Amino acid sequence: MGNRAIVVMGVSGSGKSTLGAMLAGTLDAPFLEGDAFHPAANVAKMHSGEPLTDEDRWPWLDRLGRALGEAVIERGTAVAACSALKRSYRVRLREAAGMPITFVLLEADRQELMRRMSERPGHFMPTSLLDSQLDTLELPGSDEPAIILDAREPADRLCARIREKLEASL
Repeated sequence: MGNRAIVVMGVSGSGKSTLGAMLAGTLDAPFLEGDAFHPAANVAKMHSGEPLTDEDRWPWLDRLGRALGEAVIERGTAVAACSALKRSYRVRLREAAGMPITFVLLEADRQELMRRMSERPGHFMPTSLLDSQLDTLELPGSDEPAIILDAREPADRLCARIREKLEASL
């Protein structure tokens, strides 16, 4: 499939980590969990119910983007899970990666997202931050390489649809 950087994106609870890991497995590519690139201060802030600011996010996006770019150079393809809620965040990821990125947006309604988030015991992202994420979300523009999918579909079906779209874009 050639060199590819792929970011599975969406608000908390959309299933980006589950789908990203599955997609990476089917592509025999490394998977980067965006949450793992947050500094402890960001995690503590979110855990306490305080939304991150852009200033909190820039270093995190830079670290994740660099790691994604390095993984693509090393392995040819890499997949990351990252909220990437704003266009400016997606631009920052692309710049840090040093290459184009295909974004996969997982969409679901607020009720479904709330249900999923409440079923994740011990996760640092409280349900109280869902509305701020939904308010922040900027859908990818027609000029951004993006695949938009319904997060309620089974992960294996979503994975197959992403692969079809990636292969069709070669």
